Amino acid sequence: MTSIFNPLAGGLLIGLAAAIYLITTGKVLGISGILSQAMFQQKRFIPLVFLVGLVIGGSAYGTLTNQTVPFPDVRSPFLLIISGLLVGYGTRLGSGCTSGHGVCGLARLSPRSIVATGIFMATAIITVYFTK
Repeated sequence: MTSIFNPLAGGLLIGLAAAIYLITTGKVLGISGILSQAMFQQKRFIPLVFLVGLVIGGSAYGTLTNQTVPFPDVRSPFLLIISGLLVGYGTRLGSGCTSGHGVCGLARLSPRSIVATGIFMATAIITVYFTK
C-alpha cells in the first residue's frame, strides 16, 4: 500500500501547492521562477518561505519515514557546475522549468508548456538511453 500511496499523496500535495500558490500570488508555481523572485525581486518573502518550506518539508518527510535515497557515483565538480549552468540557461530559454511547464502549464493546457514538456521528456529518454 505504501508504494501506491506515496506517489499519489505527493502528486496531490504538489497539485494543491500549485493551486494555492497561483491563488495567493497570481503566479505559476515553477521553481526556477520562484528562485529568481527570491533572489532578484523586492517582494521576496513568499518565494523565500516557499523555498524554505520545500527544504523543511522534504527533510521532515525523509526523517519521519526513515527513507533513504542512494547517491550516485561521485561526479566531477566541474561537470556539476557546467550541468547546473546549462539547466539554468535552459529554464530561461524555455521560459520556465519542468515544474512550471509540467505541473502548472499542462494543467492550464498551455500549448507552450505541452511542447516544452514533450521536449523535456524526449531529452530525458534519450539521455537515459545513451547513459545507461
